[in-house]
Amino acid sequence: MNIIKTDIEGPLIVEPLIHGDARGYFFESFNAREFYKQTGYNTQFVQDNESRSCYGVVRGLHFQKPPYAQAKLVRVVQGKVLDVAVDIRKDSPTYGRYISTLLSDENHRQFFIPRGFAHGFAVLSGVALFQYKCDEYYHPEAEGALAWDDVQLAIDWKVPSDKVILSEKDKHHPSLADFDSPF
Repeated sequence: MNIIKTDIEGPLIVEPLIHGDARGYFFESFNAREFYKQTGYNTQFVQDNESRSCYGVVRGLHFQKPPYAQAKLVRVVQGKVLDVAVDIRKDSPTYGRYISTLLSDENHRQFFIPRGFAHGFAVLSGVALFQYKCDEYYHPEAEGALAWDDVQLAIDWKVPSDKVILSEKDKHHPSLADFDSPF
C-alpha cells in the first residue's frame, strides 16, 4: 500500500497495490500490520458500515464525541464521491480547515480519518456504494455534526446546491462559529 500524507496532520490517503491480469484484479484493502508500519496508527477496527446513495446526496459532517470518538477508513466500491474531513481539534493549528479527496471504484483510494475530525461525503456518480471501517462502536448519544454548508468552511461539494439531497437531521447542524468542539 502507498500512504499519501495530506496538508492537514492526521488524515491519510491510502492507495492499495493492485494486481491485475486478464481475469480482473485483486488487492488487499486493509492490512493492520502494514498500516501500522507505514503510519504509526495501531488502529483496531471493530465495526464495518456500508451506505448506498444516489447522485447529489451529501452525508455529513458527522463525528462521534469522546469517549466514543471514531477513526475511520473509508472507500467507495461503486461510483464516485468527494470525501471531506474537517479538523475539529481545538488546539490544532489547522482547526476549522478541511481536506477533500475523490474516492471511486476506479481509483480504489481509501481515506483514513483519525479521531478529532468531522467527516462527510457527496455523491458525484449516479449511485455510490460507500464502505467504512470504524475503530469504535456507534453510540447514538455521542453523535455530533457540523453544517455541511457552513460559509466559514466554504466546502465545494462539487454538486449544485439545488441538486443536494440531505437527511432531515443534516439540515440542522451548527456552523463552526456556533460550535464548541469536544476535542
